[in-house]
Amino acid sequence: MSEPTILSGSANPALADVMATRLGVDPVKRTLERFPDGEMHVEIEESIRGRDVYLVQPTSPPVETNVLELLLLADACRRSDAGRLTAVVPYFGYARQDRRAKGREAVGARVVADLLQCGGFQRVVSVDLHTPSLEGFFAVPVEHLTAVPILAQALRAEFREDGVVVAPDLGAAKLAELYAAQLQLPVAIVHKVRLSGEKVAVRRISGDVRDRRPIIIDDMITTGGTIEAAARALLEAGCREEMVVAATHGVLVGPAATRLDALPIRRLIVTDTVAMPAVRPRALETAAVSTLLAEAVAGLHWGGSLANLAGHR
Repeated sequence: MSEPTILSGSANPALADVMATRLGVDPVKRTLERFPDGEMHVEIEESIRGRDVYLVQPTSPPVETNVLELLLLADACRRSDAGRLTAVVPYFGYARQDRRAKGREAVGARVVADLLQCGGFQRVVSVDLHTPSLEGFFAVPVEHLTAVPILAQALRAEFREDGVVVAPDLGAAKLAELYAAQLQLPVAIVHKVRLSGEKVAVRRISGDVRDRRPIIIDDMITTGGTIEAAARALLEAGCREEMVVAATHGVLVGPAATRLDALPIRRLIVTDTVAMPAVRPRALETAAVSTLLAEAVAGLHWGGSLANLAGHR
């Protein structure tokens, strides 16, 4: 069997390049450009006929642009007679739109899942989906990987007897338990109410945080509103003014850098599932998921097990 073929969109080519290096292959050359009227044009510059192609493209901001580019690249692969096509989407945009909260709303996650299926992908690979039940939106297999062991390893230096792993909302409670089990620390949960896309309010905190050093964890940080609300509630509850924050996806848009810089955060650790923004928080560090994704590609290509890479919450 030939080597796996790595093809990258423009959302995070650096990640695809490192994946290709770890797999011992060169990324496929492609052209990505826009016509004067704004239309996107993609072209694959070498033969991929019969190849097992892994198209790497997180659907991070600008989400619609990156989704369309992913679909156009997929169409180019199909028309180039690729043997098998896998979407490697480390960060899955629209994941939080997995249900109708009010009534007359679109279920964005289902729409994007349907688009990927129509794009001709035979499989999807993603990392720490916001809601694991999103797998049910896909008619094709989804390999749901987790970066928790990678981030937990980066957090091991933060182990203190007075530490506590904090979930900034109920949705992150099971995720916090996974971190707590690896770090051997207790868990606290912040109960929040979302007021808008950027604003949240905290109702109460479950668990003992007084005089403890909090490690706030989440699957993603977008505007930083959830982390800010949780951090201020923890300070009011008497925690130590020395915080660590860890999340898989550092989307970090809008006021995120300003908000997070205003908090007593000593370390802010995210992975490289999305490209880092130009304006970023001072405490920001990145942990690589390239090895995780390369191992997943190798397992899929050569028929190995992905059980030790999977995320179940």
